[in-house]
Amino acid sequence: MPQDASPKVQNLSSFVWSIAEILRGDFKQSEYGKVVLPFVVLRRLDCILADSKDAVLDAAKSLPNGVDEPTRDMILFGAAGGKVKVYNLSAFTFSKLKGQDPGQLHQNLVDYITKFSGNVRDIFLDKFLFTDQLKRLNDGGILWNVFERFTEIDLHPDTVNSIEMGYLFEDLIRRFSEISNETAGEHFTPREVIRLIVDLLIANDDAKLTGRGIIRQVYDPACGTGGMLALTEEALKDFNSSIRVELFGQELNGESFGICKSDMLVTGHDPEQIAFGNTLTQDAHQDKRFHYMLSNPPYGVDWKKYQDPIKAEAETQGFDGRFGAGTPRISDGQLLFLQHMISKMRDDENGSRIGIVMNGSPLFTGGAGSGESEIRRWMLENDWVEAIVALPTDLFYNTGIQTYVWLLTNRKPAARTGKVQLIDASGERFWKPLRKSLGSKRREIPEDARHEIVRIYAEFLNGESDQSEVSRIFDTADFGYREIRVERPLKLNFQASEVRIARLADEKPFHKLDEGDREEIEAVLRGLGDQLVTNRDAFEKALSKALKAEGIKIGAPVKKAILSTLSERDEDADICTDKDGNPEPDTELRDHELVPLADDWREYMAREVLPFVPDAWVDETHRDARDGEIGRVGYEINFNRYFYRYVPPRSLEEIDAELKTLEAEIAGLLKEVAA
Repeated sequence: MPQDASPKVQNLSSFVWSIAEILRGDFKQSEYGKVVLPFVVLRRLDCILADSKDAVLDAAKSLPNGVDEPTRDMILFGAAGGKVKVYNLSAFTFSKLKGQDPGQLHQNLVDYITKFSGNVRDIFLDKFLFTDQLKRLNDGGILWNVFERFTEIDLHPDTVNSIEMGYLFEDLIRRFSEISNETAGEHFTPREVIRLIVDLLIANDDAKLTGRGIIRQVYDPACGTGGMLALTEEALKDFNSSIRVELFGQELNGESFGICKSDMLVTGHDPEQIAFGNTLTQDAHQDKRFHYMLSNPPYGVDWKKYQDPIKAEAETQGFDGRFGAGTPRISDGQLLFLQHMISKMRDDENGSRIGIVMNGSPLFTGGAGSGESEIRRWMLENDWVEAIVALPTDLFYNTGIQTYVWLLTNRKPAARTGKVQLIDASGERFWKPLRKSLGSKRREIPEDARHEIVRIYAEFLNGESDQSEVSRIFDTADFGYREIRVERPLKLNFQASEVRIARLADEKPFHKLDEGDREEIEAVLRGLGDQLVTNRDAFEKALSKALKAEGIKIGAPVKKAILSTLSERDEDADICTDKDGNPEPDTELRDHELVPLADDWREYMAREVLPFVPDAWVDETHRDARDGEIGRVGYEINFNRYFYRYVPPRSLEEIDAELKTLEAEIAGLLKEVAA
């Protein structure tokens, strides 16, 4: 349970969890959530609509014949109180259902669910598939038991507010995911991480958010159960109570979508702004632009089955689409989500701000010219990346890996123009251990540490005072380099020894010759003698002369096979040259040097390479596809390089003392065993 969840929510979660025990034997553990979570949503809606039930039914009776659906919904939403865009036309409530014949409960519940307004009915029927679960409960003879327990819970907003409902959903999903071995992290993000992202997003927006008539649109392209959206609205409202916050999202998981949309309904938001489907292939908010965007997309999840439409968009639309900068490797789609979010930045005076949490892969995976590197290049050269914050490990419920918060904007303040702030908030000063682990979550970011991270970011600290080890400012070009191809000359010796001649048998061009031709060629080679020749031109001339003397003609493939098998690399041999007399490169000695963008590659070669290998040269045909200059441009952000802390090894005396202590402990254990 999150650190700021109340005892009330903790007790409520435990009670709901106890209801799941009724399902044991009739349902697999992995299926508990498919029953309990929809029942929680249903009970929440029942509590909200109970007070307006009679008014809604009266309004429905007075509707004129032939009224269209939008008009009907508008009237009935108003009858339900107007604050929630949902109504129910069944005569039943949970209280009334409890007073009915238990044998009719299944039929009555189906009637109750199917008479919700269409926006909710679809959630229960299509996303939760709840009528299927009700039938299984009824067939197992436990429907009444489960329903009766849920009638004991008061989920009215006056008793349990929206934030507390979010905590309840979070804890239940985590529990169900743990027992079924599913990935809880696909559904929600720990609340203290969301609060950190939100605080970072609005840290320097005081002037923009102050006053009346302020409207802000918030978007999460992988919204899960809606935790990020809800907490962003809460933070904005805390800052300015008169601000109007419009929430938008899209979610692929049906159950998570159902929970999120239900929450939007009961909190007075437009539920149609939460879309179902794959954000990367079916952008439900294609023409929308947003002030704030934040997300925790899936880590390391492949997008192979969606690759065709994504690659088609990248190739046909280029930068007019979402993926013009490139596509990452098929095994990880995090950077696709980030590009999608960038495509939705507003082009006005306020611009947009993005906060996204990802693992380390988007920082450095992929060399120069790769999709990942080109995406980083695009973001940095457009100066959108404002800051990256390294978080502590063991924060998430489903993984203990290192994660990073990226902050981007298309309206950088003057002081940050051309700069990127890196903050290493992974150290012990920024986390504390949980009393009890929750899955893989063993740590949390306490409130004071969150405020400290936000302060370091907001004040744009760069090594001042005690921040020297955790915050550094870089030019965007500091993360770029040119990958130049360094060649060294090919040097070979040649020898017609029996060992080398025997290798010819494994060469395809030679093996295809008739046996007689092979024997004739081998005889000519033996006639060359086994002296070592260190000049390729000299050996070729000797070979051609010997073959001509015997009247043997060979094609280029056979000649190439002979030269290959009779040669070996030799540092003391002469350099092999091409027909123009230029040194021929040795592909086995080929290397690539990463030259910082601020350096001239010629100066770099003179300083870093030629003093050690004076015969090396740069292949000037190896050029960047975009700017045409020598060397391919790449970008990477290596936190370890910038925040490496040397830890001296322990002294020999300390190690020796520890070994002696262990030896004494082992000796004592052996004595106990012997006794």
